[in-house]
Amino acid sequence: MKKVPLSTTGLSVPNVVMGCMRLQELSKQEAEKLIRTAMDAGVHFFDHADVYGNGNCETLFSEALGMNDTLREKIIIQSKCGIRKEAFAYYDFSKKHIMASVDGILQRLKTTYIDILLLHRPDALMEPEEIAAAFDALQASGKVKYFGVSNQNPMQIALIQKYATQKLVANQLQLSIAHSPMIDSGIAVNMQIGQSVERTNSVLDYCRLHAITVQAWSPFQKGFFEGPFLGDTQNYATLNAVIDRIAAKYGVPDTAVAVGWLTRHPANMQVVLGTTKIRRMLDACKGSELPLTREEWYEIYRAAGNVIP
Repeated sequence: MKKVPLSTTGLSVPNVVMGCMRLQELSKQEAEKLIRTAMDAGVHFFDHADVYGNGNCETLFSEALGMNDTLREKIIIQSKCGIRKEAFAYYDFSKKHIMASVDGILQRLKTTYIDILLLHRPDALMEPEEIAAAFDALQASGKVKYFGVSNQNPMQIALIQKYATQKLVANQLQLSIAHSPMIDSGIAVNMQIGQSVERTNSVLDYCRLHAITVQAWSPFQKGFFEGPFLGDTQNYATLNAVIDRIAAKYGVPDTAVAVGWLTRHPANMQVVLGTTKIRRMLDACKGSELPLTREEWYEIYRAAGNVIP
């Protein structure tokens, strides 16, 4: 398992992360087997959010592992807050909500601290001074070591960072071969085609410039929960043919190539796997150090329907 630096924290972390969004679909025994298999494969970084299963995923995680101090020191736990689903969905980055959310996360995970707290989807009503106050209190109490964001653009990050004394260390963003807007416009700069439209405010370049680790979620999706592109020979026949050929060359499954396309990028990204299937997770982990050539990376990108001028 390849290790990458987590921003400027000094932590060396696996470039493949186990996402726990669907953990509640499993029994306690199945969850334990999945988690421990991940750890045996070198994946000791676990991504949670307080809204995953309405908190049940965090509870199941700690119960399945039988969380204790010795085990806790062997893993890295990241969780997210900011999405509220009572009555109707909205976002809340107020100090009161952040503080209460972290207390709930800690209680469900049966731990006294989380390694990284991410602010989930952007709150249009956020007051960065409140966020900074919450971060200060959480760090001073030892409840959170590091802080970051999820699904946020450069200006939203900069606004928070203006007030927060802690460096934002991660930004979790949707990225896959078939969903790559943060790469597309940079390749087709100054052309009059749809791909040239800047939809992400150069968030990938911004994160690299500011040493913010990009965490790619939904690495097999072709859109926003529209299903995987792998195996979709109706809409992505050329892409699947190219992936299958490269997979055969390296003797790995197609999922490894999909992950390897992301880990090949020099941004030193982490790839968040959301699968609950052990075989699929282990197959994907084979992409952690897949030595794709520059030619193969671009061939895959073009096969997804992108223009290379």
